[in-house]
Amino acid sequence: MTTQAVSPQRSQGPAGQPAGRDRYFDLLRSIALVRVVVYHLFGWAWLSVLFPSMGVMFALAGSLMARSLGRPALSVIRGRIRRLLPPLWAFGAVVLTMLFAGGWNPAKDPDNGGLWGVLDLIDYVVPVGAPPFPWHIGSESGLLESSWAEQAAGPLWYLRAYLWFVLASPLLLRAFRRAPWPTLLAPLGLTAIVGTGLVTIPGETGNAVTDFAVYGGCWVLGFAHHEGLLAGVPRYLAVSLSTLVMAFGLWWASGHLGPEGWDLNDIPLAQATWSLGFVVILLQCSPSWQRLPGRLARCDKLVTLSNNRAVTIYLWHNLLIAAAVLVVDQAYDLPFLQSDGAVAALDATDNLWMFVVVWPLIALAVVAFGWIEDLAALRRPRLWPDRTGPEVSRPASGVRRPGR
Repeated sequence: MTTQAVSPQRSQGPAGQPAGRDRYFDLLRSIALVRVVVYHLFGWAWLSVLFPSMGVMFALAGSLMARSLGRPALSVIRGRIRRLLPPLWAFGAVVLTMLFAGGWNPAKDPDNGGLWGVLDLIDYVVPVGAPPFPWHIGSESGLLESSWAEQAAGPLWYLRAYLWFVLASPLLLRAFRRAPWPTLLAPLGLTAIVGTGLVTIPGETGNAVTDFAVYGGCWVLGFAHHEGLLAGVPRYLAVSLSTLVMAFGLWWASGHLGPEGWDLNDIPLAQATWSLGFVVILLQCSPSWQRLPGRLARCDKLVTLSNNRAVTIYLWHNLLIAAAVLVVDQAYDLPFLQSDGAVAALDATDNLWMFVVVWPLIALAVVAFGWIEDLAALRRPRLWPDRTGPEVSRPASGVRRPGR
């Protein structure tokens, strides 16, 4: 999930605007995270149209990356990776412990076995590729359903894509500054090649290239926002052209529906064009709030908390949804819910109860693992960081580090 997927930061608007926390960006990131959780819980395909969370998060991350690249590129990349990896290590340690305890042997896995299956475990340490996992482990009568490992590892594609975007950003930003429009539109062209079946790249390499192409336009849009390019386009023109691009995306989706119908996650070119147009409108209309206005101010603490714990929430939410299923299933054993009417009511509302249960579980994960994000950012660890304030970094080797 960041975004800056790895950590909220002191942000800066387009060129010429004063620096400071952009609470509009923070709000968008929070909405994107909530939408991701709801999508993975209910599986509603229309949510990918209503709010393309991943495109939004990549655009926000691209804008913050462009701001940071005012410093030496190597130090920026090192800082981003440092913020990303420790939360992943904690998650990977828990998941791998559960897998090994369940009897999984990566060397004998029928899909990823042998030496390569063991070497692929490195992706739980540095997400350069797709981490291995068994498609089924345990039994359907176990505590967790047998596909829990697939659900837990599902969100890790985002960390892989984020890492590759970070590594490519110095070259992408240089290309953008020399040829902004070709650089912005090139990912759409690549998506039209690798995301439509015109050219097929097999395996996880193909998935990685497709992800890079689909969301590359949104990442570069973040550059365009930071550099002031979007601000120089008349709003009526930007919105009109974006609407046409989005209309093309829906038209393309209508003729290429996937197994889940209108789920744009299964239709790369539709996802790329819809997300690009959607993000242009969001960034073109960006108010650059220093504080959340009006009634939105009531959400200030939750917005702050979710931004400070974006990686933790994103990493753990799918596994916690599986845990929520387990918790709700236990309700069927309660003595006062044994009647046919009570069982029928539970059957009809089980997804609603999982929605209610998963948020306390996410809160527990924030307390248990969220502080690792602070350590990764060289900040004083906090259990529940729901208040805004200056970032305080721990000095290293006697050198005072600037806030990031």
